Amino acid sequence: MTNRFLLIALTASLLLTSCGGTYTCTDPLGCVTVEQGQPITIAAILTLSGPGSPYGVDALRGMELAMQDKGTLLGRPIKLEQQDDKCSTQGGQAAAETLAGMPQVIGVVGVSCSSAATVAAQILSNAGMMLISPSNTAPSLTSANVHQPGFLRTIYNGKSQANLVAEFAFSALGARRMVTIHDGTPDSRELQEKVCLSFVQMGGQCLDQVQIVSGSNLTPDLIHIAFLNPDVIFFPLYITDGAEVVSHLSATGLSNAALISSEGLFNTAFLRQAGKSAQGIYIAASDSSKVNPDLSLKYIKQYGEKPSAVYAAPAYDAAMILFAAIEKTAVQRGTTIYIPRQALRDALFATNNFQGVSGEITCSPLGDCGVPSLKIYQIDLRGFDPIYP
Repeated sequence: MTNRFLLIALTASLLLTSCGGTYTCTDPLGCVTVEQGQPITIAAILTLSGPGSPYGVDALRGMELAMQDKGTLLGRPIKLEQQDDKCSTQGGQAAAETLAGMPQVIGVVGVSCSSAATVAAQILSNAGMMLISPSNTAPSLTSANVHQPGFLRTIYNGKSQANLVAEFAFSALGARRMVTIHDGTPDSRELQEKVCLSFVQMGGQCLDQVQIVSGSNLTPDLIHIAFLNPDVIFFPLYITDGAEVVSHLSATGLSNAALISSEGLFNTAFLRQAGKSAQGIYIAASDSSKVNPDLSLKYIKQYGEKPSAVYAAPAYDAAMILFAAIEKTAVQRGTTIYIPRQALRDALFATNNFQGVSGEITCSPLGDCGVPSLKIYQIDLRGFDPIYP
């Protein structure tokens, strides 16, 4: 009988601990306190205006679908704060500073462009918050000397894409002379550097790495490249500059060079801007066949069109691993919920074999969580046709 009474007393004590009593936050980064009647607040920093808005809008829709599927979190509604990074360092800084001043924000999905990522990750990390990117592929962001403690990404590390591009150019196309074009932003600059390195290691030549001024007249740069007579040009640019490059190829004598770009041009906005000039171009991007088809069906039902880029799936997954970590670490006392920030951070980095819509997600100690499943597509009259491997 004594053991039975002890068991009853222990059970009652545990119930009191989980549902009532007092709680003192001892987490080194502090706790988010969610009082009765308050929502669970998360945020997005994405490119929602300007030429790069197709990237951010696609990711935002992925977040919205995740919130819709989740419904409530810990019995509370989920509130989304939105900030526009404007695909720039200044925009990312301003957005991060705004959210860092909002103590109810638990975690942030973003940013869209790696140019905004470094400063935003630092600001939010210093504020004890998490930043989970669905689109930043720049390898340096998860390198030991640059990585910020609050940064993760659910898209692949750009090193995977670089190896695929170099292999495709050298082995499948038989190219031996490459020129790259970049705009100086981290995604663009680092990706073409890695491609050149891999291409040279395979036995090819990287003749030049040409940096352009975004939004400028690119004809002089293209004439210079034509003089070098490359077999292949790799140009990981954003929509406007990418369309400018392909529209001037014939006039600058580059119509015979193979063209390869990256996921920045894997969207319907580029197809509209580039028109017929885009035909035949190769694009290295996420393998869309690996994404759970239910997401596309939900996307079409909700927004009346197919995903316009490749960022809805990793944004959906970013929101879902954040929700799972919140549920894992939250402490409830009576009608109040406490979310310890360091414990939340630890739980996110401990994500292992999480079944996301883009595949099975496991996070590395430096924040690489994305599944490196990539494909080479070629643009034809039907759109993006997967061809390699």
